[in-house]
Amino acid sequence: MQTSVAAEITGYLKHGDYSVAVRRTLDYCLDTGDDILIDKAILWSREYHQNENAKEGKALPDNFIDTAESILQQATNVQGTSYQSYPLLSAKKIAKTYSSGNFSLKPIDLSIGTGNVLGVVGENGNGKTTLLRCLAGQLALDNGDIDYHLLQKPDAYAIKNHIAFIPQRIPKWYGLLKDNLHFSASIAGIYGAKNDLMVNFMLERLNLGSYAHLTWNQISSGYRTRFEIARILLQKPRLLILDEPLANLDINAQQTILTDLIFMAKGAHNPMGIILSSQQLHEVEKVADTVILIKQGNCFYSSNDREEKITSNAVEFETTASRESIIELFGEGNVELQFNGGFYTIISSALSAQEIIGRMITAKIPVTYFRDITYSTKRFF
Repeated sequence: MQTSVAAEITGYLKHGDYSVAVRRTLDYCLDTGDDILIDKAILWSREYHQNENAKEGKALPDNFIDTAESILQQATNVQGTSYQSYPLLSAKKIAKTYSSGNFSLKPIDLSIGTGNVLGVVGENGNGKTTLLRCLAGQLALDNGDIDYHLLQKPDAYAIKNHIAFIPQRIPKWYGLLKDNLHFSASIAGIYGAKNDLMVNFMLERLNLGSYAHLTWNQISSGYRTRFEIARILLQKPRLLILDEPLANLDINAQQTILTDLIFMAKGAHNPMGIILSSQQLHEVEKVADTVILIKQGNCFYSSNDREEKITSNAVEFETTASRESIIELFGEGNVELQFNGGFYTIISSALSAQEIIGRMITAKIPVTYFRDITYSTKRFF
């Protein structure tokens, strides 16, 4: 495992993907449990970020690659713990009806283990937040059961310490952001030099060093989300539940945060499961092991059951060609053609996605965007 991670990082360095190489090197060193090596990686990362954030665009230090290779070699030589996968939570027929009776979450089954990502998608008001709060133990169930596999006595206190829930609207912190991170680490029983080390690690890991000495009112909503993730990760939750974490992030930060969470979820330092809700379908589907679509309180679709439920192929595309020319190409009645005002969708039981786009290319139909949504929740919106 260690050798493969080192090879992965070496590949990033070779091809100039320095940002992801720095982040993965930090993870790699953290998993060794060697504080001296972790500190070396932090200093190396800090130098990289200082150059990256410099207004004049400083070049990387001459010894940047040599230092990276030295750190990787030392990390490979350390016998650290390895990532272990095990079940965390299983929910059976859980349901919730609010006292007003205006909304009900219908019975839902799901499960998640360490290293797994479960994406919950759907339009606003359809039950995503209700489901997440039920799983986090914040709402009492009307029906069904939740099995927290690592908890012998899953009372409210134990669940709160086992599961971290980050709401879309994050409560305000007071004081300097870095001081709050130190406090969060101390709550988790991390004191002294180890507290400093882990806070510095998290600042570097999420590229927050430039904002550490600011207050809540001095940073954007996107950075508030990132600091909240850093604060929670210092407490080493087994299950991390995030409600619309991408809502306040720009498009580049969205994918970075998602991939970073996945890397850390599979780390030996604190293997964890991740459940997140979002309306950013494409971003979530790229990283989630399982995606469920909540519609009017029902689990309308789960990617675990896709082979049973999907009997036709679906392609979404954008073109300047007329609807008539597309129908003429495929033949009337051979495909179903939908138009939502921005994109076309072709649905066919006979043609694969590759065959559909192949025909359009051969016919010189101008295509400016194309995506196979056969197994995507997008086809159900």
